[in-house]
Amino acid sequence: MNNKGMSLVYVWDAYCGWCYGFSDSLKAFHASHPELKLTVLSGGLFIGSKKSSIGSYPHIPEANKRIHKLTGAEFGEKYEKLLEEGSFVLDSEAAARGLSALKYFAPDKAYKLASEMQIKFYVEGKSLSSEKTYLEIARNNSLDADAVINRFNSNISAKDAYNEFEQVQALGINSFPTLLLKKGDELIPLGGGVMTNEKLEIRLNEAM
Repeated sequence: MNNKGMSLVYVWDAYCGWCYGFSDSLKAFHASHPELKLTVLSGGLFIGSKKSSIGSYPHIPEANKRIHKLTGAEFGEKYEKLLEEGSFVLDSEAAARGLSALKYFAPDKAYKLASEMQIKFYVEGKSLSSEKTYLEIARNNSLDADAVINRFNSNISAKDAYNEFEQVQALGINSFPTLLLKKGDELIPLGGGVMTNEKLEIRLNEAM
């Protein structure tokens, strides 16, 4: 398969349960195609008026059950406690700033870092607005933790986050997760959600 000049664009949100469910499929797919650079863009699911407590979204528990049933994704006990208590604030801007800070220092690990963020939240019940979460991820990946935190707290990371939200809007994408194949100037949807690695391979072959 000739993949020269092609790359992948992944549009996600750190607080999107379906993105968490899609993570194993994308990991396997990406591992099979290391020649395809993967760019991760944050979509801004919970910003502005949508930034609110997790209890303000009563559909989430049932959605999680569907995600588990269809993808096998496991939700940790500490996350379940956050969900039950209901006051935890879903803030996609803070999460996008966090990913921006992390991937600035390790752009080649962008998806690995994004995946670790979701494990911190959906398994360990940790906030993606907290410096401590990014300290742990930075240290786990041998990054300069202090530099990551300084960037996370800077206006630069906020600007980066909103630039990504605008890029996603310009692409006309409002459903997460969405995986795209960049082929020259063309962006071809490969899928997302409950798609398996095998189905992604089929879509890639069709796109070729």
